[in-house]
Amino acid sequence: MAMVSAIQEAQKDNLRSFNDYMMKVLEEDWQKEKRDFLQSLSRISTLPKTNMIDKSSGGVRSGQMVPMASSSQVSSGPSAIGLLPLADKRLVEKKVSVYAEVVRNLNNARQQGLPFKPATAFKVAYESLGTEASGGKSVNMQKMWHLILKLMGEDSMMRQSVSRKMSLVIGARRHLEWGHEKYIMDIIQSHPAQAALGGAVGNLHRVRAFLRIRLRDYGLLDFDAGDARRQPPIDTTWQQIYFCLRTGYYDEARQVALSSRASHQFAPLLAEWINGGGMVPAHAAAAAAEECEKMFRMGDRVGRASYDKKKLLLYAIISGSRRQIDRLLRDIPSLFSTIEDFLWFILSAVQDFPGGTSSNEGLVPYSLDDLQAYLNKFEPSYYTKNGKDPLVYPYILLLSIQLLPAISYLSKEAGEEEYHIDAAHIAIVLADNGVLSEVSGAGQKLGVMDAYAEASSIIRQYGSMYLRLGNLQMALEYYAQAAAAVGGGHVSWTGRGSVDQQRQMNLMLKQLLTEILFRDGGVYLLLGSRGAGEEGELRRFLTDHKARQQFLLEAARQCLDSGLYDKSIEIQKRIGAFSMALDTINKCLSEAICALSRGRLDGESQTAGLIHSGNEILETFKYYPEVSFQEREHVSEQQTILRQLETILSIHKLTRLGQYLDALREVAKIPFLPFDPRAPDTSADVFQNLSPHVQACLPDLLKVAITCLDNVSDTDGSLRAMRSKIATFLANNMRQNWPRDLYEKVAKSL
Repeated sequence: MAMVSAIQEAQKDNLRSFNDYMMKVLEEDWQKEKRDFLQSLSRISTLPKTNMIDKSSGGVRSGQMVPMASSSQVSSGPSAIGLLPLADKRLVEKKVSVYAEVVRNLNNARQQGLPFKPATAFKVAYESLGTEASGGKSVNMQKMWHLILKLMGEDSMMRQSVSRKMSLVIGARRHLEWGHEKYIMDIIQSHPAQAALGGAVGNLHRVRAFLRIRLRDYGLLDFDAGDARRQPPIDTTWQQIYFCLRTGYYDEARQVALSSRASHQFAPLLAEWINGGGMVPAHAAAAAAEECEKMFRMGDRVGRASYDKKKLLLYAIISGSRRQIDRLLRDIPSLFSTIEDFLWFILSAVQDFPGGTSSNEGLVPYSLDDLQAYLNKFEPSYYTKNGKDPLVYPYILLLSIQLLPAISYLSKEAGEEEYHIDAAHIAIVLADNGVLSEVSGAGQKLGVMDAYAEASSIIRQYGSMYLRLGNLQMALEYYAQAAAAVGGGHVSWTGRGSVDQQRQMNLMLKQLLTEILFRDGGVYLLLGSRGAGEEGELRRFLTDHKARQQFLLEAARQCLDSGLYDKSIEIQKRIGAFSMALDTINKCLSEAICALSRGRLDGESQTAGLIHSGNEILETFKYYPEVSFQEREHVSEQQTILRQLETILSIHKLTRLGQYLDALREVAKIPFLPFDPRAPDTSADVFQNLSPHVQACLPDLLKVAITCLDNVSDTDGSLRAMRSKIATFLANNMRQNWPRDLYEKVAKSL
């Protein structure tokens, strides 16, 4: 029995352990699914809520972000920021705020014609967040902004003779050189004894200290040898030249080349390359290519140190030959230990020839397209390590001057740091500098306008988030940049863009301004408390008075077409289009009277408000200066229509109150309708002379008149005469296609 009990107990333990294990597995699966679900939600990214306190109140400045918990404003959708940890959420909010301030300053500088370096400003703004830690990632946004700054060349003077594409290549190369300089300094600081730098601080001293560490297993180096006869030192000429160039120490590289017998022939070629900013004459490229051929034919000699391959690498850079570079990469696949070294080598060899070919026949240069095509063979996940290092891929795209694909990828990247925010501002920098027309990326040969339109779309989409949150001021700033992007960036502010670019910019600017104008508070923001934009933000973007008038006139029409009658009337009043405003009021009043007659509950308050607005406009019109004679006539016509509609409205009100006799008296008094029983019959087509707004109210007015006639006794035959006049009027207008029940009602009353 004891044995059986032990077995049963063991079985129970096993079953309990199995159940515990299954519960643990289920819980882990649930946690994984929950994480995946939250990550999928994070793709629905919206900005944090904004504080809408006015500047004059001493509160937070417009556009500055506040924590979501303290905001009473309701978002238009779920926010990915709400799913982030508190520290990350605050960081994203702060990033949004500092970027917005730069955009505002950029717009002000461009409008005033002042110098402004957007890449530098955004880089400084990002660095102010204090997020230097990379978190184990090889590329962070600070590194990205430094690359953008170098690409734009804001911290250096580019030669006028260098093309825009070549200046981008040089900028990418300088960024990689900056990174390598940091790497060298880190290595030296990590191995101070081996570096033996001492008190020397020159660039060449740093390179030699780095080589002492790198080549510590090769023996005595030539620059450390006191007496070469005692022990033959290792010749580091080519190593010194390469690492000086790789670190951006061009003068030191030239100095080493001139001082060494081994590089005597190479020195003039290097000088040509440095002086030309990476471009060399055809004869220099041919000489370097020929030297490469010699070295390839010689092959590696037994016992020759591997670092001599730097000589071949340097000659390949000068030659810029696709054949030599491809062969070098094929024969020595382990030449580069990092992708940065590889990219620096290729970018140093790339030369920008018109038409993509060298003037030296038979020498096909390695082009930027070749580099882009090679890099694009690999999927983004290859570079990002399946998303673990998300910025590596856009970083590689930027280094290979695939600017538009880089910001497009970054704008769609979902993550805790909300990289779509950075993408929009990188797009602003690239568009402002006008570089998107130069390069798009291998396999993406977009037109000039297509590239700028794509960047503009990214900026506009970001700005629309502010619009949804009700921060019209910041939406306006970003919309201005979106419009400037299609206009070519900086040149659009000065009018130096092409005719097509200026046309596209004006169209988009007006479209985006109209979008803001349609929002609550949009009229006040753009036009100010009074006037037609002289006191508002509109004058910043439309400086010409006639242009503002034309824009507002068109916007008022669009408001009318969209059913935004109140806004249309307000705009028309601001620009002095009083007859148009009255026409809009009359249209709305006519519709309200028809709705009131059909039993709409709020019709009475609506009609009262419209009549009040109409009277206000007429009062303002009396004191408005510089009104044309034609406008006065139109206003007079609209005033007549307004009074006619008021009369019709009063008849409806009397009927609703049961005052049928008073209502009939008012019907008889109507001067624009032949219903007075004491007046002689007229054959004139009265209906055709009426406004369409009044015509629309007549069917219901006739029904009301018949109802009143049915409820009042005819003591003197006048009511019978009125019935006859109404029937005659109806018969004369049979083609109007009025409601059938109206004809039936009139027929029954006869």
